[in-house]
Amino acid sequence: MKKEDLSYLYLILFHTIIGALGYLLPFSSKIYGYSIFIFWTIYIIKKQNRNNEVLLAAAYIVGSEVFLRMTGGNPLYEISKYGVIFFMLIGMYYSGFSRGALPYWIFILLLVPSVIISTSSLNFDTDIRKAIAFNLSGPVCLALASLYTFKRKILLADMNRILLSMGLPIVTCVVYLKFYTPNLQEVITGTESNFTTSGGFGPNQVATVLGLGMFIFFSRFMLESKTKFQIAVNLILALNITYRGMLTFSRGGMITGFVMIILLLTFLYFKSNQGGKLKMNFIIVFVAFAMVGTWTYTSLQTGGLIDKRYSNQDAAGRVKKSQFTGREQIAENEINMFLKNPVFGVGVGKGAETREAETGIKAASHNEITRLLAEHGMMGVMGLLILIITPLLLYIENQFNLFLMCFVAFWFLTINHAAMRIAAPAFVYSLSLLNVQFSFRKSKED
Repeated sequence: MKKEDLSYLYLILFHTIIGALGYLLPFSSKIYGYSIFIFWTIYIIKKQNRNNEVLLAAAYIVGSEVFLRMTGGNPLYEISKYGVIFFMLIGMYYSGFSRGALPYWIFILLLVPSVIISTSSLNFDTDIRKAIAFNLSGPVCLALASLYTFKRKILLADMNRILLSMGLPIVTCVVYLKFYTPNLQEVITGTESNFTTSGGFGPNQVATVLGLGMFIFFSRFMLESKTKFQIAVNLILALNITYRGMLTFSRGGMITGFVMIILLLTFLYFKSNQGGKLKMNFIIVFVAFAMVGTWTYTSLQTGGLIDKRYSNQDAAGRVKKSQFTGREQIAENEINMFLKNPVFGVGVGKGAETREAETGIKAASHNEITRLLAEHGMMGVMGLLILIITPLLLYIENQFNLFLMCFVAFWFLTINHAAMRIAAPAFVYSLSLLNVQFSFRKSKED
């Protein structure tokens, strides 16, 4: 076996062991959680961020967030978003940030009016600091990460390393899930999102990170497998992550992962020459068969319930009234708040209080778009336009960034069903702003 194959295998085995220990020795998860921050901080300071090591660190934190949350290994519940912010600030200290990132400074300023409003509009017994932090940690994480990544030049090989850094702890999560639910037939009895197959944690967040992991290892299968051994390992990992993701019975994250794979395949196909297109035809057919095989196996393991879940049916085969488990009611309520308060919105965190008072529904928003409209008004609309238009303009400028549309799609689709509860959509969005080069040497920010 080649040296590079052994190194890759050791990385996978190391993270497999961490996942097993997380179940067998629960306290090991806390050791793992603390070690991540200590290791990466020392590593970045030692390297002085010469090769954008902060992106590797942030990616690893994003990939490990859900595993650490479900096992209680995070020092703080929201530490992953703060960790990304922390490492981005270190990166700016060593390597600066782009002077052209004005849109993201504007985005940060657009968040301020609603914060001011919330200090006087939130209920007396509400913890204002926690309410603001819960709702704005995601957007602030996105903005600061974008200030660092905006038009920063990196090699394609570096991008693949960043994705691997994000994918390895997702392998850890999958191993933990396997230990947590060894007998699927006993716990899968309906078509609702399944907390047991999700490690006792929120299926929506678990499926989101597994959908991302599915994409990462399929992209490595297509782009970064230098040997037959790596081809086999990446394909096995991609299919296993896909299988475990579908078992959560949460559709949003898995559909998002499939969309990302389709976008990547489409990009590679149309950018290939004639010989490349022939190879891509083979890859597309192979991936399609692999996906169908995985779906068939999952269907057999769940007694056909997964088919009913994606057909929006209950266990008896009856079509459910709501396709979005009631989330459309929350979204509709937030749109009404926006129409009543179109300029500055109701204030950060006030949306949940207003919704409970008007409808009796006590739930945080699952849709970051409607939340921004309700709580930030036209400032939120302008912020969303900045976030959508800026990467599209960068794509027009550099149409060889094969990951850009995949990352933007992940961010946009994820915030529509899981808001910004985890750091993944914020950080992955910021990766779309990188200037990915195929052969040019990396240079410092212009």
